[in-house]
Amino acid sequence: MISLKIFFSDWVVDFFRFLKKLFSYFAQVYLRPKFTAFEAVKTLIVGKMYSQRGKHSQLMINYAIVTVMALSVTLGPSLVVNDSETQAVFSLGLGNKFAFAQESSQELGLTTETVEIDPLTQVSDKPRADTLDYTVEDGDTLATIAKKFGVDTDSIKWLNKGLVEKKIKVGSVIKIPPVTGVVHIVKGGETIYSIAKKYDVSAQAVVDFPFNEFTNDETFSLAIGQQIIVPDGQMPDEPILSPRSNLAGLPTPNAGAVSATGNWIWPAAGSISQGFKSWHKGIDIANRGGGAILAADSGKVLVASWLDNTGYGNRVLIDHGNGIKTLYGHMASFSVVVGQTVKRGDKLGMMGSTGRSTGTHLHFEIRTGGGLANPLTALK
Repeated sequence: MISLKIFFSDWVVDFFRFLKKLFSYFAQVYLRPKFTAFEAVKTLIVGKMYSQRGKHSQLMINYAIVTVMALSVTLGPSLVVNDSETQAVFSLGLGNKFAFAQESSQELGLTTETVEIDPLTQVSDKPRADTLDYTVEDGDTLATIAKKFGVDTDSIKWLNKGLVEKKIKVGSVIKIPPVTGVVHIVKGGETIYSIAKKYDVSAQAVVDFPFNEFTNDETFSLAIGQQIIVPDGQMPDEPILSPRSNLAGLPTPNAGAVSATGNWIWPAAGSISQGFKSWHKGIDIANRGGGAILAADSGKVLVASWLDNTGYGNRVLIDHGNGIKTLYGHMASFSVVVGQTVKRGDKLGMMGSTGRSTGTHLHFEIRTGGGLANPLTALK
């Protein structure tokens, strides 16, 4: 009897070992190729979406809305529960705000700040795509309205012909441009280059505005009657009454022969919204008002474009000639071109929210031969 039990026990153990081996073989032969193919297709789709710079965003939004509606109809009733414990969990999860603190001042040498983030609402600092109508409220002035929408008073006046400060009345409607600059309606024979010249900016600044569309993305052809936004443009023969500190149309000249100093400066003004982590090999410097991006040290520009589908959007890559490179991501526009040299502190372009980004900020990396370094250990 004892030997029979031992035999039966050994048989059960062998049987489960056999099942384990069989499942492992099945996973290797059948499942892994399918997962590999799925990942390849997913990578291709994501790359295509990045390369199209949001052209299919409306289609994806429509798909998402239909999916949410279908799920709400099919799964909604099962989520309506009266269980008190479940309701308490939902109440706790939705009622609280999460506080994210920066790393300690001993590690960073910076003052620690705590930022409260509402888990239900994420505000984007991306520029608007078009003009909007604003109804004047009691106490409004051109200056307060301009400040409210992040533009200058000149841009509002140019868009509203004949607008005079003293004639602004409560209840009247004025148009607000999406950014500081000029809203231009294309006429026959005009090109990106002629429009840029007319408003004293670079053609690249016009092309880089994310909501400007072209009949041909390769030649930047325009259609008669379409609207073009000219960021930081100046209306001809009109004085600028509002001071401007960030003109996107001014290119940075070639610096000639340069060499890295080894003394790093901050590449942008703002607050650190995300630090250096294992999954985030750089730092994010956020600034709601945008601003200029500066070279952290002297070097040569290797990249100044929307190069690939890695999510950086418009980016600049600088080789400092000492085995170190710096990357500046999510930029709105460029002030440099590939091949030129820059000195420490030279303007590279303007802060933006291009690529995989949820708000206006700079993603800054320091790349070395040994990997990516924490920029906070190098910046002064």
